[in-house]
Amino acid sequence: MFTGSMVAMVTPMHDDGSVDWAALERLVEHHIAEGTDAIVSVGTTGESATLDHDEHGEVIARTVKAAAGRIPVIGGTGANSTSEAISLTRNAAAAGVDACLLVVPYYNKPPQEGLYQHFKAIAEAAAVPQILYNVPGRTGVDMQNDTTLRLAEIENIVAIKDATNDLDRGQDLIDRVPEGFLIYSGEDGTACELMLAGGKGTISVTANAAPNLMHRMCQAAISGDPDTARQLNGQLADLHKAMFVESNPIPAKWAVGQQGLIGAGIRLPLVPLSAQHHDEVRSAMNNAGVL
Repeated sequence: MFTGSMVAMVTPMHDDGSVDWAALERLVEHHIAEGTDAIVSVGTTGESATLDHDEHGEVIARTVKAAAGRIPVIGGTGANSTSEAISLTRNAAAAGVDACLLVVPYYNKPPQEGLYQHFKAIAEAAAVPQILYNVPGRTGVDMQNDTTLRLAEIENIVAIKDATNDLDRGQDLIDRVPEGFLIYSGEDGTACELMLAGGKGTISVTANAAPNLMHRMCQAAISGDPDTARQLNGQLADLHKAMFVESNPIPAKWAVGQQGLIGAGIRLPLVPLSAQHHDEVRSAMNNAGVL
């Protein structure tokens, strides 16, 4: 499976909200050139909530085509309807993704047994490798470690993106999961320390704006070089924070736009970054050496 810096890639859009396919291809080439270790297509940062099913499938398919086997592509295929998640996952598998990322069902707040049955059903319906995604701050439900451990016994459930921002919980998973099941960070601010503790990568918002720096930080952390990892992460610290001065992916899209890679398009109900935050994000980018 994949290790290192896996960018939760933004979906570039024109001012009218339509997907900018040329910019999408440009972003894929950029991440390959900058050393990004894998691309997550149409996750939260890719505005999955406002893409319809046809667009969702096309963004993933075009990302796979642009990658052309040069970088792994992970398709975001989670939903709070099990049947919908199965459909999205099957479609992504047919498009040629290397794995799928499946968020904990949001809004309807299933109990732990419901979470287990949901992910088990998807795994049984689609043979593609699957990565769980626990982000209680967005979903309103927190998948407990014991539930993750049950799911880790299913052959094609291969990893979890842990966005709880709780290093103790992450360490507990690292200590208890079966061999071969990987723990990824979903929080850029704590990713370095989780990898130094045994995590194998991060699915990163910051990597949109600083792909090479994130790649190098991750490689240092995973290889057990804490001094280098922490030095690089210190260079990124302001940028980690700046990516969340407003709701993700608003700051990330603005930052990548400042680098000349995409336009300013974003879909309602999200809106472009407020002018009051421009200097803060720009300063963080300058501090990281990416602007």
